[in-house]
Amino acid sequence: MISFGTKAETLARLEGNTKQALVLPQVSFCIAQWQENQGQILDTVIAKFKDRSLVVRSSAINEDTAEESKAGQYTSVIDVKTRQEIIDAVNTVSASYQNRNEKDQILIQPMLQHVISSGVAFTLDPNTLGNYYVINYDDITGSTESVTSGSSEKTKLQYVFKGYRSPNDPFISKLCDTLRELEGLFGQPNLDVEFAMDSDKILYIFQVRPLCVAKQQVLLEEQNKYLQDISQKIERENCEKPFLYGKKTVYGIMPDWNPAEIIGVRPKPLALSLYKEIVTDNIWAYQRDNYGYRNLRSFPLMIDFYGLPYIDVRVSFNSFIPAQLNPETAEKLVTYYLKKLYQHPDLHDKIEFDIAFTCYTPDLPDRIKCLYDYGFSNKEITEIMDSLRNVTNTIIDNEEGLWKKDYRKIQTLEERYREITESSLDNVSKIYWLIEDCKRYGTLPFAGLARAGFIAVQLLKSLVNMEILSEEEYQEFMGELNTVSSIMKRDKREMSKKAFLTKYGHLRPGTYDICSRRYDEAEDVYFDWENEWTQNIDGETAAKGTPFKISLTQIKKLNALLKEHGMADDILGFFHFIKTAIEGREYAKFVFTKSLSEAIRLFGQLGKENDLSEEECAYSDINIISELYASSMNCRDILLNSIQKGKEKYRITKCMVLPPLIFHADDIYCFRFMDTQPNYITLKQVLGEVYEIRPETEYDLSGKIVLMESADPGYDWIFSHKIIGFITKYGGANSHMAIRANELQIPAVIGTGESLYENIKKAKVIQIDAAGRRIDVLK
Repeated sequence: MISFGTKAETLARLEGNTKQALVLPQVSFCIAQWQENQGQILDTVIAKFKDRSLVVRSSAINEDTAEESKAGQYTSVIDVKTRQEIIDAVNTVSASYQNRNEKDQILIQPMLQHVISSGVAFTLDPNTLGNYYVINYDDITGSTESVTSGSSEKTKLQYVFKGYRSPNDPFISKLCDTLRELEGLFGQPNLDVEFAMDSDKILYIFQVRPLCVAKQQVLLEEQNKYLQDISQKIERENCEKPFLYGKKTVYGIMPDWNPAEIIGVRPKPLALSLYKEIVTDNIWAYQRDNYGYRNLRSFPLMIDFYGLPYIDVRVSFNSFIPAQLNPETAEKLVTYYLKKLYQHPDLHDKIEFDIAFTCYTPDLPDRIKCLYDYGFSNKEITEIMDSLRNVTNTIIDNEEGLWKKDYRKIQTLEERYREITESSLDNVSKIYWLIEDCKRYGTLPFAGLARAGFIAVQLLKSLVNMEILSEEEYQEFMGELNTVSSIMKRDKREMSKKAFLTKYGHLRPGTYDICSRRYDEAEDVYFDWENEWTQNIDGETAAKGTPFKISLTQIKKLNALLKEHGMADDILGFFHFIKTAIEGREYAKFVFTKSLSEAIRLFGQLGKENDLSEEECAYSDINIISELYASSMNCRDILLNSIQKGKEKYRITKCMVLPPLIFHADDIYCFRFMDTQPNYITLKQVLGEVYEIRPETEYDLSGKIVLMESADPGYDWIFSHKIIGFITKYGGANSHMAIRANELQIPAVIGTGESLYENIKKAKVIQIDAAGRRIDVLK
């Protein structure tokens, strides 16, 4: 068994002992030796490596230990050639050591040429302690530093479960075999390994060190059992089903009602059960049916794999089929959607934009031509367009449009909220009725207004595609929207602190998370009360920019266009719908979250009455409220039992990592986080320091580019801190925060995906070029 030493010592002990990979030769020495015998060491290096390019690396005695890796803290110098360059490089590396010790070492090796892939692999997932090989690699740039430095957008992130057979990819398979061999040689399952492969397909090990983890890993056999359960569930569901079109299904974390954005990929049981109860079990399907799409009531949209939420994408695609479309064409259309997603998995967060046809827009006849390549006839395509036109016209009609009824319904919720909260009902009864009302008068009309808002954005974008509007005019229109965010900014300036928190205090960054502080519970964390709430963009106050105007020529073109496509030709009414629908969606979310937030607060209070903290209540299930409301069972007993079950389930949830899209059962064992196509908001460019938001910390966001996992509108408070841009891991082009960014004209990147987001987290300074659709790591 090989023991760990310094970086140089570990590599020297490993050299010649691996069957699957090679270790480059080295010359190493301590600082004291360099100071005494510099000339002799230089002669040795030059004699051993001759005219090869070298890399001079750190090998400090406090580096790569079991307690602390010091990863990236010390300098390495690459492409070193001459005697003087070696001297300069050694001095540079030596100078980077903090509290330098004369026993600290310097490691010199030949620089590997013709690199086709390089990266870092962990033999344990450090985040979940799950039994995965976690491989972050770059097979594009030829650099050996792009992964460790975080300087490239081209890196890939691969997960391989240790109990899985060899992956199909020869490179990943060989690397996994090497990692398995290293685990045996070092006698431990938690290793951090740097590697590279050259053009001869030879694998090289640059470094092996202990992976520092604070807790015990999950048992391999136990985790394998859970994955087998998930695999069997997927196998059972991946077949034809009654009342559904499409022969197979796909599961995703970002399509449709996007659980990754709204509740996160590992929500606590209370948040998960709330989202199911008020949206994805039934409400979502009632709304689609009401708006003229297929009736899928009783089909849950979201399922969970041991607590990890996934959208059933086949069910979602079925729900976007107009009810009047004949079954043969509908079957063909859903099959096309599923096939296109399989061919283009990077579109999983944009299925309503780039895969499914869910509404009629003037540019639809051009966009839908792609169906000819999949065997659709003229008659079938015409039938699809006619059915979508009928659904769209029914929804957007300015007199009797369904969205108007939903707008009125959401206003009813505000009245009923006061009646419930001001009543003498006990907490269980208040929570029960707040949730019931939230479904009937909150999330149901919100779902309708969200659909109308989506159609509104699609209509507006179609005018850009048809060259009725320019991209700049589109941005001007979006900038004039009077959403909750802009009203909140005004109210922050004009209202007293008390009045402001009375109106907005119910909002919380994690809308469904009881552990996420409400605005009125942590006002000094979220807001700077000493300064006016203004937002500087490009050196100017983020007041409304150039006002949106439309010329007479544009009006005539638009009028003719709408008539040609059988849509309402009331231009004022058309733009009124677009504006009101987008604003209405944000307003509806604001209103229904008040009932939801109060129900969550009262649930925490119920826990407190039974000597249970909010943190413990987060493991409960909201369905116990119906059980308590309709029975005389002991509240504390029910709560404790629910929390105990929730904790056990969440223990499993925490150790699981699954791919963003699941097509086949095997996908859960070996997968790569796909290269997503982020959504860039505005056409601006901004450069700044990166700041990642973490829960329950003081924030200094002014002048920063903010990183946050989700695009939940509860994060509106960030705009009080004069941020210059923001980036989210999850979220779509039509998400709430995308609309806010457009409105405030703040450069933003929504939905970067796992790999790019983790790469950006390593950076100190980045540049967002929204027009050029680029993120550049500068430091």
